[in-house]
Amino acid sequence: MPTSTMVEVLTPIWQRVLQLPSVGIDDNFFDLGGDSALALELFHEVALACGRELPPVVIYHAPTISALAALLEQPTSPRIPPLVQLKEGSEPPAFIAHGLGGSAMDFFQIVKRIRAPNAIYGMQAKGIDVVEEPLDRIEDMARFSLEAVREVQPHGPYLLIGFSLGGLVTLEMAQQLTAQGEKIGLLAMLDSYPHSNYIPIGQRTRLATRLAWRWMAGRLQWLGVSPPYRTTLDVPPSPALQRFRDSDRLALERYRPRFYPGRINFVRAAIPTDFPADPAAIWSRLAQEFEVETVPGDHLGIMTTHHEALASVLSRYLQKS
Repeated sequence: MPTSTMVEVLTPIWQRVLQLPSVGIDDNFFDLGGDSALALELFHEVALACGRELPPVVIYHAPTISALAALLEQPTSPRIPPLVQLKEGSEPPAFIAHGLGGSAMDFFQIVKRIRAPNAIYGMQAKGIDVVEEPLDRIEDMARFSLEAVREVQPHGPYLLIGFSLGGLVTLEMAQQLTAQGEKIGLLAMLDSYPHSNYIPIGQRTRLATRLAWRWMAGRLQWLGVSPPYRTTLDVPPSPALQRFRDSDRLALERYRPRFYPGRINFVRAAIPTDFPADPAAIWSRLAQEFEVETVPGDHLGIMTTHHEALASVLSRYLQKS
């Protein structure tokens, strides 16, 4: 049991973040209306009050004041397991991988709106807990996740979903599983692209031109001229997670996709920002079958502002699978 001191520290934080007059020590964060954005705010305040920085995904493992207080009283930071169950359901489960520097918490709004019977697990990269050394190769990330996935589901067909960098991880997982004779029921890549070094020269040139225009639009905005479109701004990582994000970037630079003898369902953002506008020009030559559809928003907006549209697409994929 946690000490009353830590409970007394955490209780007013939970009340402020959740905007509730009282919170019981065994009340569940999500049952009280908590979500991914409030989890970020909660753990920011916890870090300021306790001097302990923990990834917000910890809320899935310690969703009450009592559980979080007990965890914070441990002398070392907790290890985050490689899989987090985001949704209960039937078999086969779906496994979903987050983007560069992110966590399974990023999928909270989407998973909440998915209408499919499948259980859903979020894959957590090694090193997200800032305890273990992060991996810097996509192939190693895929092997790390597969060990955990096969404990939950020893054999296929496997349902794999990946956002951004996570799309490359799930692609490599599908490659490794296929080589082992397993079946892939779904490989969905969400606005996921290889490093620009491996993008065809024509696409690379167009991307460089668009990025240059974005830079100029930003300069014009400083002069009072409105930009041609809004983009979702990425939030800088905390210092403790910077090494984790740097390892992700290195993994992206190193990974060169090879031909996949299966089907890729690709979801692209309607507003291209830091990525090519035509995913088919990149991926169709690298897959036996390739299908692309578009959802509203930019790269991050499909996960945040327009999560309902993305959830609808993923629901359809899972229902068909």
